[in-house]
Amino acid sequence: MVYVRSFRDLEVYKLAREVSKEIYILSKAFPADERFSLTDQIRRSSMSVGAQIAEAWGKRRYENHFISKLTDADSEQLETQHWVELSEECGYINSEKSQILLQKCESIGKMLQSMIDKSSTFCM
Repeated sequence: MVYVRSFRDLEVYKLAREVSKEIYILSKAFPADERFSLTDQIRRSSMSVGAQIAEAWGKRRYENHFISKLTDADSEQLETQHWVELSEECGYINSEKSQILLQKCESIGKMLQSMIDKSSTFCM
Protein backbone atom coordinates (compact mmCIF):
# COMPACT_ATOMS: atom_id res chain seq x y z
CA MET A 1 0.00 0.00 0.00
CA VAL A 2 1.30 3.44 -0.91
CA TYR A 3 1.76 5.65 2.13
CA VAL A 4 -1.15 8.03 2.54
CA ARG A 5 -0.37 11.36 4.16
CA SER A 6 -3.87 12.79 4.27
CA PHE A 7 -7.48 11.73 3.92
CA ARG A 8 -7.37 13.72 0.67
CA ASP A 9 -5.05 11.03 -0.77
CA LEU A 10 -7.57 8.24 -0.18
CA GLU A 11 -9.30 7.01 -3.34
CA VAL A 12 -12.49 6.46 -1.35
CA TYR A 13 -12.46 10.11 -0.26
CA LYS A 14 -11.91 11.29 -3.83
CA LEU A 15 -14.80 9.16 -5.06
CA ALA A 16 -17.06 10.37 -2.25
CA ARG A 17 -16.31 13.98 -3.21
CA GLU A 18 -17.02 13.18 -6.87
CA VAL A 19 -20.40 11.66 -6.00
CA SER A 20 -21.42 14.53 -3.75
CA LYS A 21 -20.49 17.05 -6.44
CA GLU A 22 -22.47 15.15 -9.09
CA ILE A 23 -25.48 14.98 -6.79
CA TYR A 24 -25.23 18.66 -5.93
CA ILE A 25 -25.23 19.59 -9.62
CA LEU A 26 -28.04 17.16 -10.51
CA SER A 27 -30.20 18.27 -7.60
CA LYS A 28 -30.11 21.88 -8.82
CA ALA A 29 -32.69 20.75 -11.39
CA PHE A 30 -35.05 19.22 -8.79
CA PRO A 31 -38.38 21.02 -8.41
CA ALA A 32 -38.46 24.00 -6.06
CA ASP A 33 -40.99 22.26 -3.81
CA GLU A 34 -38.35 19.59 -3.08
CA ARG A 35 -35.88 22.18 -1.82
CA PHE A 36 -36.39 21.48 1.89
CA SER A 37 -37.02 17.77 1.58
CA LEU A 38 -35.50 15.49 -1.06
CA THR A 39 -32.93 18.01 -2.33
CA ASP A 40 -31.71 18.75 1.18
CA GLN A 41 -31.63 15.08 2.20
CA ILE A 42 -29.73 13.78 -0.82
CA ARG A 43 -27.21 16.60 -0.62
CA ARG A 44 -26.63 16.19 3.10
CA SER A 45 -26.18 12.43 3.02
CA SER A 46 -23.85 12.54 0.01
CA MET A 47 -21.72 15.32 1.48
CA SER A 48 -21.54 13.54 4.80
CA VAL A 49 -19.74 10.52 3.31
CA GLY A 50 -16.55 12.47 2.62
CA ALA A 51 -16.87 14.39 5.87
CA GLN A 52 -17.08 11.15 7.86
CA ILE A 53 -14.02 9.77 6.05
CA ALA A 54 -12.10 12.94 6.91
CA GLU A 55 -13.22 12.68 10.51
CA ALA A 56 -12.22 9.01 10.63
CA TRP A 57 -8.75 10.00 9.47
CA GLY A 58 -8.48 12.35 12.42
CA LYS A 59 -9.47 9.54 14.78
CA ARG A 60 -6.77 7.09 13.61
CA ARG A 61 -5.09 7.26 17.00
CA TYR A 62 -8.01 5.23 18.34
CA GLU A 63 -8.80 2.26 16.11
CA ASN A 64 -12.34 1.78 17.43
CA HIS A 65 -13.17 5.45 16.78
CA PHE A 66 -11.66 5.16 13.30
CA ILE A 67 -13.85 2.15 12.56
CA SER A 68 -16.90 3.88 14.02
CA LYS A 69 -16.50 6.89 11.72
CA LEU A 70 -15.94 4.68 8.68
CA THR A 71 -19.13 2.84 9.63
CA ASP A 72 -20.92 6.21 9.78
CA ALA A 73 -19.58 7.02 6.30
CA ASP A 74 -20.89 3.69 5.03
CA SER A 75 -24.31 4.40 6.54
CA GLU A 76 -24.38 7.77 4.78
CA GLN A 77 -23.53 6.23 1.40
CA LEU A 78 -26.36 3.72 1.91
CA GLU A 79 -28.72 6.59 2.72
CA THR A 80 -27.52 8.35 -0.42
CA GLN A 81 -28.39 5.23 -2.42
CA HIS A 82 -31.92 5.41 -1.02
CA TRP A 83 -32.33 9.06 -2.04
CA VAL A 84 -30.86 8.39 -5.51
CA GLU A 85 -33.38 5.59 -6.07
CA LEU A 86 -36.23 7.79 -4.85
CA SER A 87 -35.06 10.63 -7.10
CA GLU A 88 -35.17 8.28 -10.07
CA GLU A 89 -38.63 7.02 -9.12
CA CYS A 90 -39.86 10.62 -8.93
CA GLY A 91 -38.41 11.31 -12.38
CA TYR A 92 -35.77 13.79 -11.20
CA ILE A 93 -32.79 11.62 -12.24
CA ASN A 94 -32.76 9.40 -15.33
CA SER A 95 -32.14 5.68 -14.99
CA GLU A 96 -28.66 5.80 -16.52
CA LYS A 97 -27.41 8.49 -14.14
CA SER A 98 -29.05 6.74 -11.21
CA GLN A 99 -27.24 3.48 -12.02
CA ILE A 100 -23.90 5.26 -12.33
CA LEU A 101 -24.37 6.97 -8.96
CA LEU A 102 -25.49 3.73 -7.31
CA GLN A 103 -22.44 1.88 -8.67
CA LYS A 104 -20.15 4.60 -7.33
CA CYS A 105 -21.85 4.43 -3.93
CA GLU A 106 -21.46 0.66 -3.88
CA SER A 107 -17.76 1.07 -4.71
CA ILE A 108 -17.43 3.51 -1.82
CA GLY A 109 -19.07 0.95 0.46
CA LYS A 110 -16.64 -1.76 -0.63
CA MET A 111 -13.63 0.53 -0.12
CA LEU A 112 -14.87 1.54 3.32
CA GLN A 113 -15.34 -2.10 4.30
CA SER A 114 -11.81 -2.84 3.13
CA MET A 115 -10.50 0.00 5.28
CA ILE A 116 -12.45 -1.33 8.26
CA ASP A 117 -11.07 -4.84 7.68
CA LYS A 118 -7.53 -3.43 7.50
CA SER A 119 -8.00 -0.70 10.10
CA SER A 120 -4.80 -1.55 11.97
CA THR A 121 -2.76 -0.60 8.90
CA PHE A 122 -4.29 2.91 8.97
CA CYS A 123 -4.17 3.49 12.70
CA MET A 124 -1.19 4.68 14.69
